[in-house]
Amino acid sequence: MGERLSLTDGSIDHAELVERAVAALRDGRMIIAPLEHAYVFVVDAFNHAAVKKIHILRQDPRGTAAQVLVGDIPTVKGITLEFGPTTTSLCEKFWPGLLTVNIAPARGLVWDLGDERTLEEIAVRVPSADFLRDVAIASGPLAIASATLAGRPAARKSSFFPCLDSDYAAIFDAGEFQKVQRRP
Repeated sequence: MGERLSLTDGSIDHAELVERAVAALRDGRMIIAPLEHAYVFVVDAFNHAAVKKIHILRQDPRGTAAQVLVGDIPTVKGITLEFGPTTTSLCEKFWPGLLTVNIAPARGLVWDLGDERTLEEIAVRVPSADFLRDVAIASGPLAIASATLAGRPAARKSSFFPCLDSDYAAIFDAGEFQKVQRRP
């Protein structure tokens, strides 16, 4: 049964929350955590069964790939090809943040992000959300997808997700996100 842990009330310190998340991921479990504007399903990017579970829960169309979160630029350089000076410069300027880079993965990586290893690029970024960035630094690359059914609006509240309590190890609750205002 999944537990609900608050990221905001201070009852458990940040380091212990990160430790709990990493332990769950290493055990092959899924967590639900806040990203910058919404909640996401999070698993170890190298755990094929866990990544597949995300796609089943979301009812993703076949061949849909999860996005990859990492904690820092050196990790990105380790999992990708051709991370050249222009890409490095952009990422140093905009990471941590919302910038997503689509880039060829390094050869020899043994993962399936849901695309049955057919895509020639992965979508990768370093999030500005401190909790998930710290989890990624401690655990390695994370596969993520919105904690909603495919095609639905992002989950801004931590009250309902399309899964059973037994499907996840923990929800890391940061409260409700405000709707992002788009510029005209």
